[in-house]
Amino acid sequence: MIDTAKGFTIVSTYDATPDEVWTAWTDADAAAQWWFPRGTSTPRETVEIDARVGDNYVYTMVNDATGDKVVSGGVYREVLPLERLVFTWGEPDGDPDDSPIVTITIEPVGNRTRMTFDLRGVAGSKGDGFFYDGWQDVLDSLGRYLG
Repeated sequence: MIDTAKGFTIVSTYDATPDEVWTAWTDADAAAQWWFPRGTSTPRETVEIDARVGDNYVYTMVNDATGDKVVSGGVYREVLPLERLVFTWGEPDGDPDDSPIVTITIEPVGNRTRMTFDLRGVAGSKGDGFFYDGWQDVLDSLGRYLG
């Protein structure tokens, strides 16, 4: 079983509506445009999203310099449109009960949207060059996508 005591939270505020943030996470065309850290890309043909409880998602990040590929995926555990999305994150064929859990919480704040990203099951902290920094890069990419 995954150790949910390990983890971290990143809070971001975007110049976007809750619907735009939600769509970015649940629409494959949208996700392919931002779901990757610097120096990588996610080809559209590698992204599959079925954002319903018990269904799956999968995407492939490609290192722009080397062409190396990393495939990630998981299972949706909770789907509350425009408010909350909970899913496992790891190897697409991995055991969902032994995979880290991502919780996305979306809140309108005036004309903007506050999104809380919480990852449980892996350690991370700012400057780690790994989980925290990688996800911070991805969330920065989301901000650029949302404009």
